[in-house]
Amino acid sequence: MILTDLDDLFAPLERLDRFVIGQLGQSLDGRIATVSGHSHYINGPEDIERLHRLRALVDAVVVGAGTVEADDPRLTVRHVEGPNPVRVALDPRGRLDPARAIFTDGAASTLWIQSEAANRLDSEGKARDPHAAEHVQIVVLPAPANTFDPADVLAELDARGLRRVLIEGGGRTVSSFLEADLLDRLHVSVASLLIGSGRPGITLPQIESLEQARRPAIRHVLLGSDLLFDLDLRSEGA
Repeated sequence: MILTDLDDLFAPLERLDRFVIGQLGQSLDGRIATVSGHSHYINGPEDIERLHRLRALVDAVVVGAGTVEADDPRLTVRHVEGPNPVRVALDPRGRLDPARAIFTDGAASTLWIQSEAANRLDSEGKARDPHAAEHVQIVVLPAPANTFDPADVLAELDARGLRRVLIEGGGRTVSSFLEADLLDRLHVSVASLLIGSGRPGITLPQIESLEQARRPAIRHVLLGSDLLFDLDLRSEGA
């Protein structure tokens, strides 16, 4: 199905009070950044506006530490009207610089999720960070092998009333939620360029035959020179 109106794209989400959606912007050859991590901007202005509208629909937007390091994103809805979501940074090793934009700009509430190994707890067992600004809350979750269980992340957000969740990047973070079958939908926006090398988008365990491949129902939206694939992961196509 080809959509021509963003209102039609977002209608299924607007009717829900709970969902998890993944988001990736990539080149024709499946790269989300160059080898050095440069990705500004793979996708065009029409798709950036679509992404900001998506942010305005959700309660929380989740990114991995690599995305914060490479892009220093603000994760706000600057290009559209609407509320900023709670920003969530997954940082199991506690490697992020507290001077990054999401930790300093005060634009929206921010959860900085770290592991017990990365964060010293105070005498009451609470997470602490002397550099954290008022809008930033440190959250501690288990992280065996320096990786959070995606289900633990969603449970923590759900307990805070954050039930409409956008997993925005990077590729490894989105892939981990997809592999755990925790995404209801996936937006993949493909730009009309070839990078030829660099960081891949979706990476999942190997399969032996195409019969094992997922074939979700799909809709398409043309956004300038970009083509958006809207995958309904709860409805398998033919």
